[in-house]
Amino acid sequence: MKILVIGSGGREHALCWKLSQNPKVEKILCAPGNGGTAQIGENIDIKDDDIPALVALAKEQKVDLVVVGPELPLVLGLENSLKHEKIPCFGPSAYPANLEGSKAFSKNIMADAGVPTAPFRVFDEFDEAVAFIKERGAPIVVKADGLAAGKGVIVATTEEEAIEAVEDMMIKQSFGAAGERVVIEEVLKGEEASFLAFCDGKNYALLPSSQDHKAINEGDTGPNTGGMGAYSPAPILPEDKYAETAEMCIKPILRHLAAKGEPFKGVLYAGLMYTENGPSVLEYNVRFGDPECQPLLMRLETDLLEIMFACIDGTLDQIDVKSSPQTACGVVIAAEGYPTDYPKGMKITGLNDADAMDGVKVFQAGTKVEDSKIVTSGGRVLCVTALGDDLAAAQKKAYEAVTKVHFDKSYYRRDIADKGLNRLK
Repeated sequence: MKILVIGSGGREHALCWKLSQNPKVEKILCAPGNGGTAQIGENIDIKDDDIPALVALAKEQKVDLVVVGPELPLVLGLENSLKHEKIPCFGPSAYPANLEGSKAFSKNIMADAGVPTAPFRVFDEFDEAVAFIKERGAPIVVKADGLAAGKGVIVATTEEEAIEAVEDMMIKQSFGAAGERVVIEEVLKGEEASFLAFCDGKNYALLPSSQDHKAINEGDTGPNTGGMGAYSPAPILPEDKYAETAEMCIKPILRHLAAKGEPFKGVLYAGLMYTENGPSVLEYNVRFGDPECQPLLMRLETDLLEIMFACIDGTLDQIDVKSSPQTACGVVIAAEGYPTDYPKGMKITGLNDADAMDGVKVFQAGTKVEDSKIVTSGGRVLCVTALGDDLAAAQKKAYEAVTKVHFDKSYYRRDIADKGLNRLK
């Protein structure tokens, strides 16, 4: 079989790595890929938002499956275009992809489906949004409606800060078209968890819980990033709560979209906030999280290719999706200055030494091959991921592996999984 994986991050390296373990897979293409995916298959220099070129590539190469890593191609309708060409695609069609593509759409679907979420209002007019903020006061959350590379959410502590955020989005258009409409909602306080499920439109198979670390600095301080590390399972969402949590946030969405004639097929990701009043949904993503994907795929025991085709074919209820009882912990190594300005082109050493450790895999994200060497090319560069018999063991091994890898001007958080360990005390 020939597979095309779309994307260029650590998630896509993990997907290529896992899919390559199936003996039926003869070749993996990755567009545009990175230094890690180049070691598994062939990188093709096509951007993940170039839908016509991606479809043409899939046709030309006669691929048997397209696996979409990031959200943008899904929101742009890549699955729809591939379906028209009768090319199987793992990932939802454009309509359900709006769960991530439009925060207003997502919040309205949650309200219609009865999913607990923060009270909200949607605004297309600047003056109306400002009047609402003045009426409600702060703290309050302002969100750009569309995709803003994970940066379109402002938790404002004052009315002035909230109004400034609305002005940046709607008037100054800091996030382009994504900020033409805004969602303003109440602040939810608590601890977050990520809960993912494979879906075939009707049936779902749950993955273990996980927890991302979005802030750049220790203690969850500083600006938000794409994620500085993750671990699985997350003690805040133990296994004996999976079924009831799915009844709350996975099943209602699948049922609601199916009733609209727009079944969700792929990975549905519920971002949860555990408040003093119980769990509430912060957001939905329509693909694997990054870096949650890396620990989750390290633990996944059932063949990933088999699961993906079952999702596409509507036969997921015939697959027993199992994950290892071990814990996985992934630590992101970033370039200093990320998420704003950061250097590129630093040579990376020690990758083979880390990979040689038992139960360790270094997933590459912002890397490329230059003169037969792996060098940095992005902000989040690596996700060093390790398995352990418990969270303490997984964390210890992950940080041991981190010390074996080096590039100039690197940075990583030293407290990944500490929240989980504190909860287990």
